[in-house]
Amino acid sequence: MNRPFFSTIAMFIAAVALSLPTAEAWSEVGPLLEKLLQKSSSFESVEGVASYYARRFEGRRTTSGHRYNPDKMTAAHQSLPLGTVVRVLNPATRQEVHVTINDRCAPKRFHFIDLSRAAAKKIGLLGKGKIKVVIIPLLEDRLEEPT
Repeated sequence: MNRPFFSTIAMFIAAVALSLPTAEAWSEVGPLLEKLLQKSSSFESVEGVASYYARRFEGRRTTSGHRYNPDKMTAAHQSLPLGTVVRVLNPATRQEVHVTINDRCAPKRFHFIDLSRAAAKKIGLLGKGKIKVVIIPLLEDRLEEPT
């Protein structure tokens, strides 16, 4: 390669480096960018109903092939892609939990999510059977694979 090529690359890198926002500017731009990305998602937040797995499912295989562990932050949903990280918010108490979809549940006429027992406990669902929640799929987030 010739010298003008490398000087052109160096000028491009310098221009990009100078245009990058500072830490203070990024703290203002970051949340706005995140909101914009969430709005552009093919999945939108929806109100729905949450319940949790019965004890008898412990150790059984989920649709993803992993065994259900009540201590992991996992959930079942009828249509979200397996591996999707979802924020489940209890609007009554403002408690929330992030879970990974690793199983399917029976189709229902309304939005529905079936949480692991640990996730249910974290949002105040344990012992109540079912509650209304807001289900928010998170973009490009993937939690560690459940074991």
